[in-house]
Amino acid sequence: MENHHHKTSHPHLPAHGAFTQLMPELQHAVSDRGYHTPTPIQEQAIGYLLLGRDLIGCAQTGTGKTAAFVLPILQYLTKNPRSRVWGKARVLVLAPTRELAAQIGESVRNYGRYLNISHAVIFGGVGQGPQVQAVDRGVDILVATPGRLLDLMNQRHIHLDNIEIFVLDEADRMLDMGFIHDVRRVIAKLPGKRQTLFFSATMEPEVIKLSQTIVHNAVHISVTPDKPAVERIAQKVFFVDKQYKDALLAHLLQAEHWSRVLVFVQTKHGVDKVVKRLLTLKIDTAAIHGNKSQGARTKALERFKRGQTRVLVATDIAARGIDVESISHVVNYDLPNTPETYVHRIGRTARAGAGGDAVSFCSAPERDGLRSIEKLLRAAIPVECNQPYHSQAAQVATGAAARPLPKNRNNSHRTNQGYHSKVFGGPKNSPHSWGRRQKNNRYR
Repeated sequence: MENHHHKTSHPHLPAHGAFTQLMPELQHAVSDRGYHTPTPIQEQAIGYLLLGRDLIGCAQTGTGKTAAFVLPILQYLTKNPRSRVWGKARVLVLAPTRELAAQIGESVRNYGRYLNISHAVIFGGVGQGPQVQAVDRGVDILVATPGRLLDLMNQRHIHLDNIEIFVLDEADRMLDMGFIHDVRRVIAKLPGKRQTLFFSATMEPEVIKLSQTIVHNAVHISVTPDKPAVERIAQKVFFVDKQYKDALLAHLLQAEHWSRVLVFVQTKHGVDKVVKRLLTLKIDTAAIHGNKSQGARTKALERFKRGQTRVLVATDIAARGIDVESISHVVNYDLPNTPETYVHRIGRTARAGAGGDAVSFCSAPERDGLRSIEKLLRAAIPVECNQPYHSQAAQVATGAAARPLPKNRNNSHRTNQGYHSKVFGGPKNSPHSWGRRQKNNRYR
C-alpha cells in the first residue's frame, strides 16, 4: 500500500486536450512521466469519467488505457474526500493477472504522487499477510485479481459495500481465463449505486453480454479496434514446420543482434521447452507463465526490464500487463488463437513512437490463424522465404503467395536491403536451402 501525505501545489502546467481538465497536481504528475498530449482513449474518456458516467471502452494494448481511468479516479477521490474505513475501499479495480494488477498499482502510485491517496494491490501466489495488513486500515483504491479478492472477502478481511467506482479491466481476458464466475460473485457484492468502467481489447458476444449486466447508460468508446495501429511495426512471417521452430528461433537469435526479445508460446510446457533449448545455447532467457511462482515471475520480468535477460518467453495470459519499453522484437513462436491477440502481442514493441519488429512462425496447421490475422490487418504480412528452415509445404498449405520483404517499408526508417545475405548466407542454392537443409540439419 502506498500513502502519499506530501500534498503540494504546483503552477498550472502546459497541457493539451483532456489533460487541461485535470487538477494541477495531476497535470504535474503526468508531466513528470513525460506525457503532454493525451492518447485517443484518454482524450475521449477523461471528460466523461470526470462527469461520473459509466463507460465501456474498447482499446488495444499500449493505448494509454490505464491512465485514462486512473487520472479521473484520483481527481474524484481528492475532490470528494472521505475517512478511510477498516477493511473497505472506495474504488475497486479488477484485473485478470498479477502483472497487470501490479502495473495498475504502479500507475496509481506515479500519478497520485502529489495527492493524499492510498492504494493496495492484492493477488495470489504470495503470502496474504502484508496484503491483509494493507487493507485492514482501509484504502482509497484497491487493485485486485479475482481469486485472492474473493479469498480475503470470504475471510471477512475485505468488504465491498463502500465501493463508489468499479473498474473491470481486460474483460476479454477474464473470460478466456475462466474467471467469469468469480467476476460475477464480486459484482454481486457491489453497491447498486456506483460508477462502472468496463474495458476490453475485443468486443466478442460474450464480452458484450457481460458488459450489459453491469453498466448503466454507459458511454461507448472504441479506439479503432478494426484498424490496429501497427504501422510502425515491421512484420514478417516465416513458414516453418513445427519440429524446426526451435532451430529457427535459435538461428535468428544467434545471427541477429536482437537486443530485447519477447517470445510468445501457446502453452506453459512449450514455454519451458523453448527456454531450455535457448539456455543450452548460452542465450540469456527466462520464462513467465502461470505455473511460475510470483517471486520467480517478478524476478524474470525485472531482469528483462533492466536488460539483464535478453529473451523473455511467455504465454499470453502471463504476458498481460507486461509494459516494458524498448522491446526490439516480438516473436510469435506459435500463432495465437484469435487475430486480436496477435495485435496485442506485437503491440509490445513500437512503444512511445518508436519502431519495432514482429516475427511470426507459421506451420501448416496454423494456416487458418494466419488468414484471420491478415483479414483483420487488411493486409498480407510479408513472407521471409530465404531462411534455412523455410517450409514450402507450410506456405502452400496456407495458400500464401511468395511475398518477399519490401526493400523499404513506408512509415519505417528501417531497410531490409542486404538482410538475406547477411543473415542466411547467400542465395537459395546455398547449404542452407530447403532441399539440402534436411540432410545437414543439426537441430533434430
